[in-house]
Amino acid sequence: MKVSVCVPTYNHEKYIAQMLDGVLMQQTSFDFEIVIGDDGSTDNNPRIIQEYMQKHPGKIRAFLHQQNQGPAEPREFAGRNNVLQLLKACRGEYVAMCEGDDYWTDPMKLQKQADFLDQHSDLMVCHHNMVVTYEDGSPSHHFNSSDQKLRSSIEDILEDQWFFATASWMYRNHFLHHDFAGWHATAAAGDWAIMIQLAAQGDIGYLPEPMGVYRKHSAGLSLVHADTNIGFLQNRREMFKNVDKWLHYQYKEVIARTVERYDMQLANIEKVGGSHE
Repeated sequence: MKVSVCVPTYNHEKYIAQMLDGVLMQQTSFDFEIVIGDDGSTDNNPRIIQEYMQKHPGKIRAFLHQQNQGPAEPREFAGRNNVLQLLKACRGEYVAMCEGDDYWTDPMKLQKQADFLDQHSDLMVCHHNMVVTYEDGSPSHHFNSSDQKLRSSIEDILEDQWFFATASWMYRNHFLHHDFAGWHATAAAGDWAIMIQLAAQGDIGYLPEPMGVYRKHSAGLSLVHADTNIGFLQNRREMFKNVDKWLHYQYKEVIARTVERYDMQLANIEKVGGSHE
């Protein structure tokens, strides 16, 4: 199997059909599978997934959990167990991520990214630009700016930069034969944890063309992972310190600057909070 399309989903009945259509329209010279995990949805999401399985037998492997896989607390960890189970279930040489509320618009997306990774054996990940849309009607825009680097490294991530929409990832299936790092289980920012582990194995390539849509809406976790959430900031700071040790302090200078910025953010929040007492 060349590519596994990994789809974590929860209560996405409004979106999941468009997401699956974006995968099923892909034109490839290779076989690909859709590995989808419904995390105990309370809407019609599982029923829609089952309908697609019936229409496309053998194409979709679905894990339709009766109960949410958790953990329930803290909220920042929501969906973690479902995602980790799915990543381990992916059998492809490459894994393409797309959460259930995002979708792809280019029918050649998988082919372009697989070809790119085939041609660049030193790269671990390929990502591309996306269009960001908002449920509240705010103007849409591109996820990446025009000056996004065509090649990035783990140092860019350790500088606390986030420059890849999850639905744009395709990566070499490192987790097929390797366990997740020990610190991953305590990191609230699951996407960061995955990408740091991948980037430790090789650089990240970028294709500038937008090939999908990233939705921002009220149910999205990006609103929980906010700069005003003290618990999340403390967790992110701790994650970078754990990563520093995991990387044997090879990047201690850049990580120290990142941790210092979190110290300053937390101090400022505490100062503002104290002024209201």
